[in-house]
Amino acid sequence: MKKEKEHMWAHPGGKLLELGADKLSDAELLAILISSGIKGKPAEKIAEELLAKYGSYKGLANQPLKKFLKIKGLGDVKILRIAACFEIAKRIVHQVIEEYEK
Repeated sequence: MKKEKEHMWAHPGGKLLELGADKLSDAELLAILISSGIKGKPAEKIAEELLAKYGSYKGLANQPLKKFLKIKGLGDVKILRIAACFEIAKRIVHQVIEEYEK
């Protein structure tokens, strides 16, 4: 039954709502941040390209933002959204470390 529903998700956001964020791949989570693609290149493909090029979220987070402009389908708003997400993640890690060290 779940296999049938998978085909009904037009975007990973539907999968996230139904199954939870922990069930999505790295590319699917990144595709949600990217939101929409361009003709012939959906957000999921852009996300896969980014992860293939930089290897991981850590690899992505260590790149200068201007590098992402070379990826067809990414513009300023999408890049800023991704950068903000990485900064939020970094701050969460710092808060957890601070709490652990108390």
